[in-house]
Amino acid sequence: MQLGTRWALGATVPAGLPDVVEIALQAVEGDLAAVEADTSSWRWTLTWLEGKPVIELDDGTVIRYNALEDSATITQPIASDEDEDDWI
Repeated sequence: MQLGTRWALGATVPAGLPDVVEIALQAVEGDLAAVEADTSSWRWTLTWLEGKPVIELDDGTVIRYNALEDSATITQPIASDEDEDDWI
C-alpha cells in the first residue's frame, strides 16, 4: 500500500515518482511562475490509484501517469470568462 502526501508548490517532489511525472510537475510550476497570481498557499496532493500516481494542484490541475506509455497527462481546469457573450 502506498500513501499519498501533500507538498507546497515549488517544494521538493516526493521520492518514487516516475521521471515523466516530475517533468510534468516542473512544466506546470514553470507556467505558473510566469502568471502574476498569488500561488504561495497552493499545494499539490498525491494519491496512488491502482499503483499509479495521480497528482492534483489546489487550482484543479491534475497530472495522471500512464505506465503503459510511460507518459504523463496534464489536465488543467477551464477558466470561465464571465464577460463572454451568452449565446443561449
